[in-house]
Amino acid sequence: MKRTLSALVLAMGLLNPLSQAQATTAEDIKSFTLDNGMKIMVLEDASIPNANMYLFWKVGSRNEAPGITGISHFFEHMMFNGSKKYGPKMFDRTMEAAGGANNAYTTEDMTVYTDWFPANALETMFDLEADRIANLDINQTMVDSERGVVQSERSTGLENSNWNALEGEIKGVAFLAHPYSWSVIGHESDIAAWTLEDLVQYHKTYYAPNNAVVVIAGDVKLAQVKALADKYFAPIPAQTPPKAIRTVEPEQKGERRTFVQKASVSTPNVMLAYHIPAATHADFYALDLLSSILSQGNSSRFYQSLVDKQVALEAQTYMPMSVDPNLFYVMGVATPEVKASTLERALIEQIDAIATNGVTQQELDKVKNIKLMDFYRSMETINGKANTIGTYEMYFGNYDKLFNAPEAYNQVTSADIQRVAQTYLRKSNRTVAVLAATEESSQ
Repeated sequence: MKRTLSALVLAMGLLNPLSQAQATTAEDIKSFTLDNGMKIMVLEDASIPNANMYLFWKVGSRNEAPGITGISHFFEHMMFNGSKKYGPKMFDRTMEAAGGANNAYTTEDMTVYTDWFPANALETMFDLEADRIANLDINQTMVDSERGVVQSERSTGLENSNWNALEGEIKGVAFLAHPYSWSVIGHESDIAAWTLEDLVQYHKTYYAPNNAVVVIAGDVKLAQVKALADKYFAPIPAQTPPKAIRTVEPEQKGERRTFVQKASVSTPNVMLAYHIPAATHADFYALDLLSSILSQGNSSRFYQSLVDKQVALEAQTYMPMSVDPNLFYVMGVATPEVKASTLERALIEQIDAIATNGVTQQELDKVKNIKLMDFYRSMETINGKANTIGTYEMYFGNYDKLFNAPEAYNQVTSADIQRVAQTYLRKSNRTVAVLAATEESSQ
């Protein structure tokens, strides 16, 4: 029987039966690997005369070291600033002239470039991408210009986002050894100090074809993609594979705390961070559902107990997919007159209540339904398909895991939710960060 993303959801009565006809199956995705090690996955979908190309590079802030932090994110800027055939600003102009658009993002684990375009512009996209992979122009003038842009982005982001300000601090306290300890944008002193040699070597190592996964979805044919890949990508030489990240974060054996002073903040912000396993761990699905039970929607635990009762203006959780063990984040923003200590206790009380008493079947069924519907919607467009397929390939080691995910969520029990809350969301595994205009007295 073909594995489809919608089969389980349909059985639960969550989808119109007509959508079953358009369901993507694992067998619809074709993949091949060039001699230089570049893996390319193709999903033929002629629903609209468009296509997209996602290039997933296995490089993020986890691949950096002190002295070059933020360099992965910097290449997200540099890759648009000129190469041998297409000079400065020509990447965007050429793509727009062909009716396309693009974007990019960098995470702790990967850097992703996204191209959306009319299907008849596919060869132009191959030409553009091959040029900046093989022949990126890394010159001092452009580096200095973009360095200033990134420095401004860093300072503006920390000033305008309390989340960013807290996350950067809490990571540095929660992680003592692993490179997840610094933010994706990097340390200010490192941004100012990258050398041309650093940049050239980093690009050579991490933007090698054997370090990439390419996903192309839309009104294309496999044979067409193979021919263009052979013409444009195959001639780019492979490089020595990057060194593996060997550092394993030691177990945290006691609560850690930090305070961030920000004069402009009107009410305290509290962030909690708990160490959790990588996305490939069997507990990923239970933890993801626990996150939703705590903070997704107006019927969530945090909304009902904190926001509705005017303890918090907002309260949220965030659990990233991650190559290595990472953090489960909880953040609340206090209402006026509510102290940071009061908000912290309120957040922890809701977490401890689940660890002690579990959750109701109704709560669990609700978040399962939400998760499955969100999951299926992500596969309704060619853009969503390309992004989701590549994301699962990168984080789970095989895109095929995508088609097992709905059942994995469905198999999570209330006992599983209680168990992961007890296992991971405990005091000795917790780091607390408070952001406020003044530090609360301990007396």
